Amino acid sequence: MRLNIGCGGSPLPDYINVDMDTIDDLRRRYPNKTFSDDLVIKNWDVLNLPLEANSVDEIRTDSFIEHLRFVDEPKFFEGVKRVLKPGGTFNFSAPDFEEVCRMWLAAKDDWKEFYRDDAEAIATEHWFGNYSSTLDNRWGYLTTSIFGNQNGEGQFHTNAYTEEKIRAICKLLDFKIEEFERYKWKGDRDPMLRFVVSKR
Repeated sequence: MRLNIGCGGSPLPDYINVDMDTIDDLRRRYPNKTFSDDLVIKNWDVLNLPLEANSVDEIRTDSFIEHLRFVDEPKFFEGVKRVLKPGGTFNFSAPDFEEVCRMWLAAKDDWKEFYRDDAEAIATEHWFGNYSSTLDNRWGYLTTSIFGNQNGEGQFHTNAYTEEKIRAICKLLDFKIEEFERYKWKGDRDPMLRFVVSKR
């Protein structure tokens, strides 16, 4: 059994995709994407997964944990540990908050307009009047890397992660770190941290 939690617009075949949206919601939210009718999408409570302990081989979640409230953070991580089989893997990523802060401080302070979240603004990457996903202006994509794009329910960042924080969480939960990498979201955007860990 493999789970893809918080799949958003990127559900995976051969996984149980877990999201707040249904397949019909995803088709409305991402009109330029095609979603197969064969995809499995469940609207499970990610803080109380309805699965037996030690029943899951792999859990993936890409750029999801930064959406967890502080009070929900331990519930989520402990729930992942509960359902994973011994030797099962947890593959997850989050923005590198430390690097985003460095980039934000180094970027131009060139605010142009109030934020807009209407359909045209979202389609044209209006953000704060920048019409770009470049990282050279504080008031644009970099700000949304910190606070989320806020253009829909669940699109708020309420937590932050650094390499050292994630390593400390893994130590606390006795996860074995199998892989670690830094990369850019979509190749040119947020600096990201990815960990693959296993349950001992």
